[in-house]
Amino acid sequence: MITLTEVQLNAWLTGLLWPLARILALIATVPVLGNEVIPARFKIALGLLITIIIAPLAGPPQAVELWSGSGMAILVQQIAIGTAMGFTMRIVFAMVDLAGELTGLQMGLGFASFFDPQNAADTALISQYLGIMMTLIFLGTNSHLLVIATLTESFQVLPISADPLGSALWLTLVQWGGKTFSIGLMLALPILAALLIANLALGILTRAAPQLNIFSIGFPITLLLGFAVLLLVLPQMSAALEKPLQQGLEMMLALARNAH
Repeated sequence: MITLTEVQLNAWLTGLLWPLARILALIATVPVLGNEVIPARFKIALGLLITIIIAPLAGPPQAVELWSGSGMAILVQQIAIGTAMGFTMRIVFAMVDLAGELTGLQMGLGFASFFDPQNAADTALISQYLGIMMTLIFLGTNSHLLVIATLTESFQVLPISADPLGSALWLTLVQWGGKTFSIGLMLALPILAALLIANLALGILTRAAPQLNIFSIGFPITLLLGFAVLLLVLPQMSAALEKPLQQGLEMMLALARNAH
């Protein structure tokens, strides 16, 4: 007959539940894996599978009662760490969304929006197109596997402990979020520059020939020019989108290193 003492049962539960909390929090927030169209049962099963595989790498469990105040604090801490790491990768997709919003607005497609299941909200047409491209690059470059590998490494960089999280973790996350605007603008810059030149030319043309209706000729010109430039930059777009993905993976580890 197999018997378990209370200490052994507590060590077994904490050795699984605390890593599971970090893993499920990341799965719930990371792009693609955290998509609402993916059933919750699949997410939980994936989290359990990953936990069983990498639980030995998380180190020996803390000698803390699971349902004590310190145990609950560790549980909340692991949820916060996983959420922060998943949100780091979601910021990368937000950069692409911002680039699409800026591009669509300048092209005159700001009114054209569709429901985006990734964000569970209406998204501009160009943003959704770039978002689909980013999702394909995310899967095509095995970034979803790299996210799990980075999560596994985070248990070695940031072991489970009762030490409180430092403010440097949140400062790093905020600084990374601030780069959303700069990187998003850089992604949309080729199209924005071309449309700016086109708008300047249309403004000069309107001053030279006031009888021309700028609204009747300006909209189709900016629309066609925007699509033409988008078609030209598509071959280079893949490399441009892979760089933020790599930076996002590096930032996930940076969060773990700066947690204490």
